[in-house]
Amino acid sequence: MPTIFITGANRGIGLNLARLYAADGWKVIGTARKPAEASALAALPGNISVEPLEVTDHAAVQALAAKLKGEPIDVLWNNAGVIGRNAASLGSINAQELRDTLLINIYAPILIGEAFAPNVIASRQKKMAFTSSKLGSIAENNGGRYAYGPSKAGLNMACMSFAGDLRSKGVIVLPLHPGHVATDMGGASAPVTPDASARGMKNIVDNATMADSGRFVDYLGKPIPW
Repeated sequence: MPTIFITGANRGIGLNLARLYAADGWKVIGTARKPAEASALAALPGNISVEPLEVTDHAAVQALAAKLKGEPIDVLWNNAGVIGRNAASLGSINAQELRDTLLINIYAPILIGEAFAPNVIASRQKKMAFTSSKLGSIAENNGGRYAYGPSKAGLNMACMSFAGDLRSKGVIVLPLHPGHVATDMGGASAPVTPDASARGMKNIVDNATMADSGRFVDYLGKPIPW
C-alpha cells in the first residue's frame, strides 16, 4: 500500500487530495494545525491518520519526522499555505502578516521537505509535490501580492533546489499551480472547484517521471513561466 503525507489536509485542496488518494487505496497521513477541527478528514473512508502539526514549528516538524522514521512516504505533498491578504498592496503592507506568510509558504515547506526526504527516498514512487501558484511567476507579475507572490516564487526556487539535490536519489519534485480554486483562500466565486483542482494535480503526480522533475505546471499540465 503506497503512502501519501499531506500538510493542510483538513480542508480545501488538501482534504480533496486526501479523499482521492484514500479512495485509490493509499494510506493517507494528513496534518492539521488543530486536529480536533479536522473532523471531515478523520471521517473520510479508508486508511486515514490525522497528525497535529503547526508547520512553522520546526521542533514539531522534527518530532513528527522522528515518529515516522523509517516509514516510506511515496508522495510528500506540501500543501499548507496562506494568502496574506493584508500584505498585498503597496502602502498598506501589514508587517506581521508578511512575516507569517513567508514563514508558512517558504520556511515550512523547505524544512518539512528536508525532514521527510529520507522517507521519500525510502519509498517506491519517490515524489515530492508542492502546491505553488502562478502568482509566484516573476515573468507574469504586474504588481501587488507582496506577501503571497514572493512566497510562492521562493517556494518555486526551493523546489528547483530539491529537484537538483535529490535527482541522484531518484526523487521527482513537482511545483504545481492548482488554479484559482473556490476555497477559503481563493474565494467562493473562483472558477475551479477543489475537486477538479485536486484531480488534475493528482493526475500529474500519478503520471510524473524524472523528466517532469522541476517543471512548473498548472493543474491541467500547462507550463507556467518562471
